[in-house]
Amino acid sequence: MGRYELKVKPSVARDLRGVPAADVRRILERIEALRETPRPHGSEKLSLHERYRIRQGDYRILYAVSDEPPIVEVVRVGHRRDVYREP
Repeated sequence: MGRYELKVKPSVARDLRGVPAADVRRILERIEALRETPRPHGSEKLSLHERYRIRQGDYRILYAVSDEPPIVEVVRVGHRRDVYREP
């Protein structure tokens, strides 16, 4: 599998504002790893949207994958209790 282009919605920066710095670092590392493996072990396809979810501790990263062209777009990051609610 080739490298995917990584796009992050501007709202993700707002999502990360209240997250502790150590968790932000791990979340960003996990997001960067999506370039190489957009559907890693443990990712789940969400039923209501054409999106995937991966876990990083108590936080969830929601993203969409397009194989042609190869793009991963991170759409939301948040605590597991809040991330699935509509903003």
